[in-house]
Amino acid sequence: MASITFKNNPVTLVGSEVKAGDQAPDFTVLANDLSEVTLQDSKGKVRLISVVPSIDTGVCDAQTRKFNEEAVKFGNVEVLTISADLPFAQKRWCGSNGIENVQTLSDHRDMSFGEAYGVYMKELRLLARSVFVVNSNDEVTYAEYVSEGTDHPNYEAAIEAVKNAK
Repeated sequence: MASITFKNNPVTLVGSEVKAGDQAPDFTVLANDLSEVTLQDSKGKVRLISVVPSIDTGVCDAQTRKFNEEAVKFGNVEVLTISADLPFAQKRWCGSNGIENVQTLSDHRDMSFGEAYGVYMKELRLLARSVFVVNSNDEVTYAEYVSEGTDHPNYEAAIEAVKNAK
């Protein structure tokens, strides 16, 4: 299991670590209109899944903006940002910040994504910063668990993984 700290304090991750080569676990999260969204809703596409603790914080804001900018270059790629924020907060944040190329999704209800991908930080009831690329055959081709939750992910490696995924 990945070893994660948040503000330099160790946290317990609930669930199983997902690695490149694994079949992507399914999950159920909520869209901004409270409808359920699963991995299967984007079947046949490459998915970049950007996971952030809270969209209203500096690094999470920057991460979401970066992938929003890159999304227009990707083509047939779904860019999903998943956090434990309430769907209403995500919708407000996206509207205030002009985010249109990323779908924000909430795992607040039951931490389905967090447990399926091993990113649910038990002590904080937040998701650990991470990035996953899932190809059109639902295989994980890239997985990054950022070791310190307040650090940025490796944007270049994630973008390269999206370009190489089919």
